[in-house]
Amino acid sequence: MISRRKFIRQAGASTAMLLFAEEIFADPYRIFKPVLEPARAIRIRGRVHENGKGIGRVTVSDGLSVVQTEPNGKFELISNNRQQFVQFSLPSGYEIPANPTGTASFYKPIQAGRRGEMQTEFSLKRMPDSDQEHYFLAMADPQTQNDEEMRKLHEQTVPDVQKTAAGLSPASIFGVSLGDIMFDNLQYFPRYEQAVKLMGIPCYQVLGNHDCEVEARTDEMASRTFMNHFGPNYYSFNRGEIHYVVLDDIFWFGGYIGYVDQEQLEWLKSDLSAVEKGKTVVVFIHIPVYCERHVRYDQKNPSRGVVIVNRELLYKLLEPYKSTIICGHMHESEYLRDGGSDIHVCGAVCGAWWSGEICYDGTPKGYSIYKASGSDLSWQYKSTGKDISHQMRVYPPGSDPEHPDELIANVWSADPRWKILLYEDGQRKGEMRRALGTDPLSVKLHYGPELPERRKWVDPVNTDHLFYAKLSPGTKKAMVEAADPWGNVYSEELSI
Repeated sequence: MISRRKFIRQAGASTAMLLFAEEIFADPYRIFKPVLEPARAIRIRGRVHENGKGIGRVTVSDGLSVVQTEPNGKFELISNNRQQFVQFSLPSGYEIPANPTGTASFYKPIQAGRRGEMQTEFSLKRMPDSDQEHYFLAMADPQTQNDEEMRKLHEQTVPDVQKTAAGLSPASIFGVSLGDIMFDNLQYFPRYEQAVKLMGIPCYQVLGNHDCEVEARTDEMASRTFMNHFGPNYYSFNRGEIHYVVLDDIFWFGGYIGYVDQEQLEWLKSDLSAVEKGKTVVVFIHIPVYCERHVRYDQKNPSRGVVIVNRELLYKLLEPYKSTIICGHMHESEYLRDGGSDIHVCGAVCGAWWSGEICYDGTPKGYSIYKASGSDLSWQYKSTGKDISHQMRVYPPGSDPEHPDELIANVWSADPRWKILLYEDGQRKGEMRRALGTDPLSVKLHYGPELPERRKWVDPVNTDHLFYAKLSPGTKKAMVEAADPWGNVYSEELSI
């Protein structure tokens, strides 16, 4: 394994940020002394309907208070001038309303009249078919910084998504951008919106740390531009039997840590109160609720910038449900379980920051395709520009100096349920050994002070989705077969 220079460098670069965080935790009012105008109550009356017919039991919220519509679709909500949006949780069986840009539309700005009241309505359209079976694309970290990277998003990712969506049921598919849509240059949000429009599927957005205003010094101010484009930074919706939740886990103070604030936790508690216990709940966030990068580098604790520091509170709220938490941020693939939840850390749309074709753990740049069948989820990783069968990369013996006599397979979507088998000249030899290591292609493309050319700070990372096996003497052809839990079998051959 290679000791990752980037990890050390990032740790050093984030030291000041974390010390700043410690100061905030010790005395939050010593650094920031925000001046807030007094809260003024706003009474919001409205209706959720389809062609004038009211829709009952729809959850409506201002991000703090949560109510449900009456049988006639009417609702009344007491909000205040500090809340920015009134939003509804889309009920199952209805089409996802979209803005002209293609992004999901489920909110209205709170604008009170002179008497401190607001009147609004949400008009929905029932789907022609059931959404019990539906799909979504989890697109982590597009992370475009300039014209060149935005061009790649439009010319590479957009056509790939279009092709994927065309092969699925168009009425039952949506996209989720898992944050870091931008790489600090928020003026490119409109170009991202153009990409979403071209993809042809409604898309929800998650706030990432690089989607924050870098000059902001408070968490509240950091998400203004994001919210001006995409609406609320946390919300929920339903498809089929699954309840979906988007959370903002970026606590911004000029730097950032992973954190879900009290207001969101209170809102989530109220939101989930309308969800039947035992149902499937899927949570989309940017920073992983938990990951094991620190384990792969023999560190005692994870960095506050790569996990949610108060994750136990989120786990507690999700405890009554069958929960899956889908994240981005890490530019690598990881599938694990913690706190009673399944956790998926997705490979990045941009790979290693548009420096080449792979993330720095060897996962190809791309996105994940999820299929919901009733309350069950299945998924496949889709490498940009590759067929869906591209689920591994196989290396000959000698590719890893620490294991010179072993064949290596990088199976980036493998969780503990996958079976990875070796065949020698057509004969099954058994399961391969899973072990920690670095992807040989990532070493070739990323290791060294001058590599990669575009992002010299990108380096290979230790990963645990590598599989090793010694070949028998005289083997001429090796084949690796990888079987996922849903009956899909993938294979790659290698001539020795």
